[in-house]
Amino acid sequence: MDERKYLTAEEVSERYRGEISVGTLRNWRSMRVGPTFIKIGKAVLYPIDDLEAWDQKNMVTCRASKRLNTDGT
Repeated sequence: MDERKYLTAEEVSERYRGEISVGTLRNWRSMRVGPTFIKIGKAVLYPIDDLEAWDQKNMVTCRASKRLNTDGT
């Protein structure tokens, strides 16, 4: 089991399959947008729990999904 609680910017980029580049994360940090991060000296780390919360906040629900009846009736 992976016990890491934080990811580096490179690992965050990998998490999102390269669709969010390290440069984009750097820009977002300077503008104070994007996922929460911790900066200790020169190290920038992203808490995994906060990344998961950020994922949920940015989830898009399609109208068709809301109309689907999942109980089979």
